Amino acid sequence: MDCAMTQLQITAFGDPSVLRLNPSLDKVPAEGEVRVRICFAGVNPIDAKTRAGLGWAAAQNKDKLPWTPGYDVSGVVEKVGPHVATLVEGDAVCGMVGFPLTAGGYAESVVVREDELVRLDGVSLKQGAALPLAGLTAWQGLFEHGALKGGQRVLILAGAGGVGHLAVQFASAYGAEVVTTASRDNHSFLHGLGASQMVDYNDADWVAQVVAGGQVDLVLDLMGGESGKAALACVKPGGRLVTVPTITAQQIKEAGAEAGIEVLGMLVHPDQKQLTQVLMLLRQGDVHITLSGEFPLAEGALAHGAIEGGHVRGKLLLRMPAADGQPG
Repeated sequence: MDCAMTQLQITAFGDPSVLRLNPSLDKVPAEGEVRVRICFAGVNPIDAKTRAGLGWAAAQNKDKLPWTPGYDVSGVVEKVGPHVATLVEGDAVCGMVGFPLTAGGYAESVVVREDELVRLDGVSLKQGAALPLAGLTAWQGLFEHGALKGGQRVLILAGAGGVGHLAVQFASAYGAEVVTTASRDNHSFLHGLGASQMVDYNDADWVAQVVAGGQVDLVLDLMGGESGKAALACVKPGGRLVTVPTITAQQIKEAGAEAGIEVLGMLVHPDQKQLTQVLMLLRQGDVHITLSGEFPLAEGALAHGAIEGGHVRGKLLLRMPAADGQPG
C-alpha cells in the first residue's frame, strides 16, 4: 500500500515564501530503482536560484510547477525494486539525485536509480547529505575541468561557502598552493583548511593582493559576474579560469577571449566513482565538511533566505522526521 509523505515544493517562481509543503504518496521503485526514506537533504545555491526563476533548471521546469527541488540526500533504503544488485533495505546511503531536471530531495522519500547512491559506511547521515553536489562540483572544477596539478597555484573565489571550503581542502591535499577570497571573519577558518593566502573580496584591490603573491595557474570561480571577470587578471599566461555559475558564464568567456585566457564553464554531473573517492577522504579525516545550520523541512524558506544572504560558512541542511532515531 502507498504511504503518504510530505514534500516542500516550488509552487511559483519568486521569493522564499513560494515554497509550500504538499502531501504526496510514496512512489514504488521500478527496475533498478530504490526508495530512500530521507533523513537529511542538502540546500544548495542552485535550489534558491531555481526557486527565483533563474538559470537552466528553472527554464526547463517552468511548465512543471509545483516542483520539488533538492539534489543532495542521505537516508535509509526502505524498498528495493527488481534487479537491484548493490543495495539492500536498511542501507544508509547518500547521493546526488535527480540531476539535473527531476531533483526531489526536499521530501520525506525519493525513488532513484541505485547508481545514483553510495553507501555511507563510517560517514554520518548529515555529512552524507552535505557532500554530493558541493563535493563533486569542487572535485570536477579543480581536476576534471581545471587540470590542477600538485605544486600549482590556484585561486578559489568564495572559499568559505559549501563548494569553496571543500575545494580549498581538495586542492591543498593535492599539494597545490591555495589562495582564496573570503570576508575577513572567514580567514582563520580557511587558513585552518589549508589556504596559504586569504584576501578580502570587499577590498577594492583584492586582485592586486592576489597577484602580489604571484599569478595563478587556475581560478575556480564560484562567484561569477564581475568577480569572475576581475579574477582573469590573476591568471598567468597559459593558465585557465573555470567558472561555475551558469548565469554569467558567457560574459566571463567573452572577457577571457579578449584577455587571451582560456575560460571553461562547467555543469557538475553525477559520478558514483568520484563520490566514493570523496567519501573516502571524509572517512579518513583528510577532508571535513562544515555544517552551518539545519532546518526542519517545513522551514526550508528560512534556509533559502540564509543561502541568499551570501554569508553561509559551509553547508545548510534540511532535516526530515526520519532523522530522529538515526545515528548522526
